[in-house]
Amino acid sequence: MAHAPTAGTAAGEPKYYVPHGTTWPIMGSIGLFTLFIGVSILLNGGSGTVVALLGAAVVIVMMFLWFGEVIRESEARYYNGQVDKSFRMGMMWFILSEVMFFAAFFGTLYYARQFSLPWLGGEGSDAVTNAVLWPSFESAWPSNGPEAVGGNFQTMGPWGVPALNTALLLLSGVTITIAHHGLKAGNRAQLNLFLLATVLLGFIFLGFQAYEYIHAYTELNLTLGSGIYGSTFFMLTGFHGLHVTIGAIMLTVIWFRCIRGHFTPDRHFGFEGVAWYWHFVDVVWLGLFIFVYWL
Repeated sequence: MAHAPTAGTAAGEPKYYVPHGTTWPIMGSIGLFTLFIGVSILLNGGSGTVVALLGAAVVIVMMFLWFGEVIRESEARYYNGQVDKSFRMGMMWFILSEVMFFAAFFGTLYYARQFSLPWLGGEGSDAVTNAVLWPSFESAWPSNGPEAVGGNFQTMGPWGVPALNTALLLLSGVTITIAHHGLKAGNRAQLNLFLLATVLLGFIFLGFQAYEYIHAYTELNLTLGSGIYGSTFFMLTGFHGLHVTIGAIMLTVIWFRCIRGHFTPDRHFGFEGVAWYWHFVDVVWLGLFIFVYWL
């Protein structure tokens, strides 16, 4: 590890930290590749559990050690204002990539509901598709596809657990904002208390989502195999749940850092980056609640 920043290119220019050589990126690549291979084997009916778990373990160890190294460098004051700007730009581009990620899935839902189903039902210029392939198919949402490939199922309504989870995430957006104001004001008690509340709200959300999934599979016969409705429902809510899990873990790490006295009112990008991510997760859930559960 380097122990000092590298000087700028011109006299009097602020020093900019140049990262030292590291093996973490290649280690992460190997772990992700192994994880994807294992999951691919599982999805194709093979025994890929051990391979997937090995890949996941490598990724977790890599993240723990690499992030720990970055935290130590940050606390050693290696990073100046220019590095802070670089971190912010990187986080903004990352969140933009996440926006595109979910936009693709929302686009899938829109295409299936507004185009594919009407075509299969005989609307527009594709009436021949309905007449030749599935003359008895009626375009209606929710659908389990022509020939009822997923069997009979019940849909997941917007009220009950989904509405409760919406309230939990919206409240968590308020608590993390209050924690942020506490950090900027130097009020460590407010910071720690409301950040802990955000962490708890995030994990409570995940607990209710797990209950919702169990209810869907065991009582509603709503599964990944329940036609286009089931696949899009679990695809969108499942990936969002994964993002909430990652966000809750990051919030937990940040909370422990706050307990240890990390971050100051003018140096706290680590906190802000996680807060941005959490607000993004909140906004995506609002879209899910409206377009997946409600409409």
